[in-house]
Amino acid sequence: MEIRTFQPRDGPAVSGIIVRCLREVNSRDYPAEIIARMCAHFSDRRIEQLARERQMFVAAEEQAVVGTVSRDGNKVFTMFVEPTMIGRGVGRQLMHHIEGLAADEGYDHMETGASITAHEFYLRLGYADVRTSETEFGFNYILRKPLSRQRQ
Repeated sequence: MEIRTFQPRDGPAVSGIIVRCLREVNSRDYPAEIIARMCAHFSDRRIEQLARERQMFVAAEEQAVVGTVSRDGNKVFTMFVEPTMIGRGVGRQLMHHIEGLAADEGYDHMETGASITAHEFYLRLGYADVRTSETEFGFNYILRKPLSRQRQ
């Protein structure tokens, strides 16, 4: 698996992964109206806009995009994995990649907002709960992880 910088041609694949993940996985924890709102939010055009505002990366396997994550400094955004690839280390590799970049830039921690669905994933990676919040997309956990300057 290769982790590389998002390219504009990746927009439809990234949007598709996010929408599938929301519908097939996150829908267990959120009502249909919130899932529909989130799916509409992550259109191809919105993904391309976010990629201009943040550093966005994709995980690709045999040229197919199977996951994505973005960051702004030490803040994690938009981490999604193709539902058929969940549990194969894609998300962990994406997170380790951006954590290493942040540590190399001198940040001492990473911070992310996590859905109910993703909460356990972040806890397994060493993140700890800071607080909870309500967003336009429903209940959210805010988590933090200390970073060391050595790459993982």
